Amino acid sequence: MRNYDLSPLYRTTVGFDRLFSLLDQYSGPGQAPSYPPYNIERTGENAYRITIAVAGFAESDLSIETRDNSLLIRGASETKPAENDNAPKTEILHQGIAARAFERRFQLAEHVQVTGADLSNGLLHIDLVHEVPEARKPRRIEIGSPRTVDVEPRKVA
Repeated sequence: MRNYDLSPLYRTTVGFDRLFSLLDQYSGPGQAPSYPPYNIERTGENAYRITIAVAGFAESDLSIETRDNSLLIRGASETKPAENDNAPKTEILHQGIAARAFERRFQLAEHVQVTGADLSNGLLHIDLVHEVPEARKPRRIEIGSPRTVDVEPRKVA
């Protein structure tokens, strides 16, 4: 993996310390967890989908939580022993499907909301949308336009 020197960006930006810290944290070798594998897709102009491979997990084994611009997905498979003594005993000769507990965290940008989640065919799909409030959207200011004042004039008694 390549290592990038971000020090020139530190000198020319203000307020992006958290972003650069996250980049430094995940750029190191062996830092990012690899289980379970996931995809991040853009499904529209302001819509995204995170797909996580969770083979062997049921809906009751998974939890999804958002807090402070962070999305946390946890999985813990509850394997129960056979309740019936007459059930045939099995022996695993090769275990390629990992059903170990996991915790996967994603940092969300400001105004990104989770709109839904779906589990199908061993894939957990989490849909997100980036909804910027109208007051925060950029607006064009025409040069030479007259100033408008929304304040009511004072009434003299």
